[in-house]
Amino acid sequence: MLKIARTICRVLCIGILLGVLSLATGPAIAAEDFTYAELRHRSFAGEDLTGSSLAAADAYEADFTDADLSETILTKGVFEKAHMAGVNLTQSFADRVTFNGADLTNAIVVDAIMTSTTFYNANITGADFSGTILDRYQIKKMCEHADGVNPVTGVATRDSLGCP
Repeated sequence: MLKIARTICRVLCIGILLGVLSLATGPAIAAEDFTYAELRHRSFAGEDLTGSSLAAADAYEADFTDADLSETILTKGVFEKAHMAGVNLTQSFADRVTFNGADLTNAIVVDAIMTSTTFYNANITGADFSGTILDRYQIKKMCEHADGVNPVTGVATRDSLGCP
């Protein structure tokens, strides 16, 4: 009797494990690894890079217009003067990234982590930063020129940053 109970338990455990793994992997996503990649001036306009790694990538003046970069890792990346109008950075991790001079017009940066990240001279008109973790100093600087409403989410940039 004990042997039958153990066998049933093993079968159930394997079934549960397979079910959890199939849920965890979800649909196939074409995530790419651009870690330490030289991406200067490259175009990714309109591409789906969901779940990709751009950690430590040099994307100076690269074009990510209307690209989906949700759930990406951008840590230590250089996105200076990048064209990122309409980009989706939802749930991305961007620690120590430079977006200085980047065009983030109408970007969706919701529920992301952007610590020690800089946005000096970046265009954030219409960008939605709702739920994103940003350094207080960066929020203060961004609030000085925050303006517009995101056309997709309907959230004002100033409201998403918590500007006074």
